[in-house]
Amino acid sequence: MIRKLRVHAADLRGVNRLTIAGVSGVVDLVEAIHHQIAVLPRMIARPRQHRTTGISRLVYRSIRGVVGLVGHGLEGVLSRFAPLSGERSTWPGREASLAALNGVLGDYLDATSNPLAITMRLRRGGIALPCEREALAAAIPQAGGKLVVLLHGLCMNDLRWKRNGHDHGAALARELAYTPVYLHYNSGLHISANGRAFAEHLEALVCHWPASLTEVVLIGHSMGGLVARSACHYGALARHEWVRRLDKLIFLGAPHHGAPLERAGNWVDILLGANAYTAPLARVGKVRSAGITDLRFGNLVDEDWNAGDRFARTGDRRVPVPLPQGVACFAIAATTGKTADHLSGRVPGDGIVPLASSLGRHANPRLDLPFDESRRWVAHGTNHLDLLDRPEVYARIRGWLAPSARPSAR
Repeated sequence: MIRKLRVHAADLRGVNRLTIAGVSGVVDLVEAIHHQIAVLPRMIARPRQHRTTGISRLVYRSIRGVVGLVGHGLEGVLSRFAPLSGERSTWPGREASLAALNGVLGDYLDATSNPLAITMRLRRGGIALPCEREALAAAIPQAGGKLVVLLHGLCMNDLRWKRNGHDHGAALARELAYTPVYLHYNSGLHISANGRAFAEHLEALVCHWPASLTEVVLIGHSMGGLVARSACHYGALARHEWVRRLDKLIFLGAPHHGAPLERAGNWVDILLGANAYTAPLARVGKVRSAGITDLRFGNLVDEDWNAGDRFARTGDRRVPVPLPQGVACFAIAATTGKTADHLSGRVPGDGIVPLASSLGRHANPRLDLPFDESRRWVAHGTNHLDLLDRPEVYARIRGWLAPSARPSAR
């Protein structure tokens, strides 16, 4: 039996824009390589960004013109079908595909107003929550006084909190009477941009929560932990009410001091750009979002990135952002090492984030995050995504949030 798929017209328009931009980008790349070969520069030289001249330039300009005309024509046709596509229509894997695309190109999608760009929302079951108190009460009739907000990581979405049948938020609702709410955001934007926006969303949620709040908890996986820390920073500057109400903050594999995979990408950019013939190919390496480059060192605020080229080779210039005062903060890290004995040698991380980064440890005292040792825990034989569903990880979270746990100092 053939299964019919309902596809968003806005998705088709977004894909059309990306395709046209991609073809135009390939034309630019080919022209740049053509130029570099034509002028025969020295193999090691500072690359110059020049276009071809004469007939070659006319050819490339003609190709770009045709591509643009085709793109605009398709855009006009597809836009007519937008009203026919309901918000709830979807195709299998749409949410996951959009999340991955936004993680890699989210800043570009946002800057070009592409329909594929994810707009930040607080959601439950994949459905955006309203901001008004009465509407919230109708959307969450069982809303209680204990609120937990879960923040996903890079290239993921709020639905990915459910893995192998387990969801930390749903389990906390069943066992400890928390009401879970999930953040859905464009992980390709700068972490500081997402942090500031999340602070605003959380302020609205807390101010309009339909029940009397007794506890507010944030749980961030991977990049989500950095977004939570950034939100605490900007929320405090804005004197938000939710910051005063925040009780506990739990990090799952958060790259507090960056991840080496992004740094490796930065070195690829540098090595390709150093050779005049391969310099045009460095553009391909730079097709990674602001969110990804923020993970080089764990940028949290605008000052960490707005002073220069985010692809340039630089040291760690972050502005120290301490853990929020008066909030009990907990860090769970993962290691692929099977037992504690494995830690006698070089400590492996979770495959993406080094152990020290997840635990907030740094050689520079200004950047080191002083978690209480009783609030640091390492999951052995666990990779980065396993943190979402391992029973022992949930048991640790539950133990920290159980009513018998020692309350945070205020």
